[in-house]
Amino acid sequence: MYAYIKGTVEYISDEYVVMDNHGIGYRIFVPGNALTSLRTGEEQTLYTHFAVRDDALQLYGFLTQDDLDLFRKLLGVSGVGPKGALGILSVMNADDLRFAILSDDAAAISRAPGIGKKTAQKVILELKDKLDLLDAFEKKAANTELAAAGEAGSAQTDAVMALTALGYGNTEAMKAVRKAASENDAADAETLIKMALKLML
Repeated sequence: MYAYIKGTVEYISDEYVVMDNHGIGYRIFVPGNALTSLRTGEEQTLYTHFAVRDDALQLYGFLTQDDLDLFRKLLGVSGVGPKGALGILSVMNADDLRFAILSDDAAAISRAPGIGKKTAQKVILELKDKLDLLDAFEKKAANTELAAAGEAGSAQTDAVMALTALGYGNTEAMKAVRKAASENDAADAETLIKMALKLML
């Protein structure tokens, strides 16, 4: 229902944030490690998953599309609900989780609150075939470059985030944005998005 929500962080609790978007406050549950990087009063984009249950409608938010994708993969594991999936991504990022699954590291996954060793082993069993080691290394490299781009300039970061929200992969989006920025280093995010889309078509 919601691909992402961009707004101002109004409140931060131990489990969720409230983001104001055009006068509407959205309560969004986020991983614990993401809470440490959020600041009240700052504008932020969270990639969201809308969970519908008989007794609740809840939004879950992530700093990257990559984290959201893995969250959804975790939800596909029998016995892992939104709370458990969020707990796993609270103790490790997407890159660490991929390598933990591929290396059969159940101990690392079971450090998440509410996730026992049996559930961790089930996560590995059900997701290992859905992951690829080469792809895991490429995504780790892309995420490292994305972090570096964030330090270098927000226009590139915003452009990559927008492209991943449109469905492009992190690696593909990062390469296209970097190439676009090399051709026009003064371009704003909107210009970079347009240039990157032309390069990818």
